[in-house]
Amino acid sequence: MSAADWGVVPRFRGTDGRRRTVSPDVERAILEAMGADAGAAPPPSPVRLVSPGDPLPLPGELVLEDGSSLGRAERLPPDLPFGYHRLLGDDEELLLIAAPPRCPLPVERAWGWAVQLYATRSSGSWGMGDLADLRELGGWARGIGAGFCVVNPLHAVAPNRPQEASPYFPSSRRFRNPLYLRPELVPGAGDEVRSLAARARQLNDDRLIDRDRIAELKAAAIAAAWTDAPRGGAFAAFRAAQGSALDEWATFCTVAERFGGDWHDWPAELRTPRGAAAFAQAHPERVAFHAWLQWLLDEQLAAAAGEIELVGDMAIGFDPAGADAWSWQEQLADGVTIGAPPDTFNARGQDWSLPPFVPHRLRQAGYRPIVETIRANLRHAGGLRIDHIMGLFRLWWVPAGGDPAEGAYVRYPADELLAIVALEAHRANAIVIGEDLGTVEPGVREALAERGILSYRLLMFEPDAARYPELALAAVTTHDLPTIAGLWTGADLEQQRRASLAPDVAGLARLRQPIAGLVPADADVRDAVLAAHARLSGSPALLVAATLEDALAVAERPNLPGTTVEQAPNWSVALPAALEEIERDPFVRRLASVLAR
Repeated sequence: MSAADWGVVPRFRGTDGRRRTVSPDVERAILEAMGADAGAAPPPSPVRLVSPGDPLPLPGELVLEDGSSLGRAERLPPDLPFGYHRLLGDDEELLLIAAPPRCPLPVERAWGWAVQLYATRSSGSWGMGDLADLRELGGWARGIGAGFCVVNPLHAVAPNRPQEASPYFPSSRRFRNPLYLRPELVPGAGDEVRSLAARARQLNDDRLIDRDRIAELKAAAIAAAWTDAPRGGAFAAFRAAQGSALDEWATFCTVAERFGGDWHDWPAELRTPRGAAAFAQAHPERVAFHAWLQWLLDEQLAAAAGEIELVGDMAIGFDPAGADAWSWQEQLADGVTIGAPPDTFNARGQDWSLPPFVPHRLRQAGYRPIVETIRANLRHAGGLRIDHIMGLFRLWWVPAGGDPAEGAYVRYPADELLAIVALEAHRANAIVIGEDLGTVEPGVREALAERGILSYRLLMFEPDAARYPELALAAVTTHDLPTIAGLWTGADLEQQRRASLAPDVAGLARLRQPIAGLVPADADVRDAVLAAHARLSGSPALLVAATLEDALAVAERPNLPGTTVEQAPNWSVALPAALEEIERDPFVRRLASVLAR
């Protein structure tokens, strides 16, 4: 046996085409993080992918997902429903995943907006965009012909200060950030809430978003409404349907308010959900409050989804100090983080400070962490963008304290993970978009297409839009790349220099070239925006998206990778125009007409 038997890839090809060999020290560190023994075989998998009519992998009783038993048989029934079924053998139990072959596909070509919701403020916002703004945006967008809105992750952060700004470093991917609530729409909101709203709207005068102050004001407003909030009815039904997962999240928040946002620092008896159960029982009112917040978010998100098809965004991971890591610590590797090896854009590699799941432990847990996460992100969504979808195939593990370049790929059971994605997408009747940018190994895009998962194609990376696949979402840029205005005017280069980065001038020129080939060198930035999106509209891609930053010719990108909060206000700069102004802007409508072609 070797590290490769546990999924560690001993050799890989870098973006420069050279084959690299993983050092024995890195292999040992990764095996130790997995709790694996290189001299032993991995435990047998308790998971099987099955289809109707297949012979049973072992003798036993077949129990369907709904709890009904089909007794003992030699084969699966020809009318086996899609789902997660159990085979109870004499000596072992297997999880049988019966999934559709493909995810649902778009029923027609469509265009939409890519939205950083926190940045999309209206005159009614409390300092940042919220779900009421998303509802307004969706209704307006649908009215001018848009078919969808792609929204940044709305994942939950810990209730402590300072509030985490990055949507891609959440405490939990299964729940949502209460900062996105509109307090006036909370049942029971009264005069005190309206008074706080007037103070909160003064924050709209500053483009820099002050999440801590917003959290303070919204917490006061929502606490006032909670005093008279009904504990039964729709809230009680929601809480019962969400089950133990919601209770764990609410417990985490309650403990975090008392002992801080990092569960590693809590008293020993509280460092597991089971251990914290007594604490939750001693504080039922506060636990119920945090569960109630999630019900409010669910209601306001549902209202926004009633206006336009929402495409959610699921981050690749979560904060190791946060709620998901607390809940699933037994399935996580200890002493490693995930990132990316050196590539064209980052010669040093990347460490994202996110903990990875251990593949064999995920299987032993029946993939519950993955199923719960995908299902939660598809709630009220017509689609889901999965960040760094290559992570379903392999992830770059970096041993603690090591150089990000000195890591190794660890393989995951992609067939099983893709089956779960297809099954959950089928149940939600939602499309799936895979963010397949960066280092993509051969065969991955083909496997995704076979499952009906749309590719993510960028004009800045691939100028020949006519060659895009039909199963794709086409766009010009992303939140981590320059805006068109930033490239066209040179403002992005200056922003990097102000952040004390050493910008890759040649690399920025390559990103600019696909747009430069469409308009004269002295063209106005808005002409460049129109030309770039006209090129995308003529591509075969089923979906085309434009960012609101490009629609407003904003020079700042939402996130400048590789910087700290002291260097750049990442995820914290609002759009320069209020939502009401965006809706009236003639250029925005002109861009919409180009996209509609």
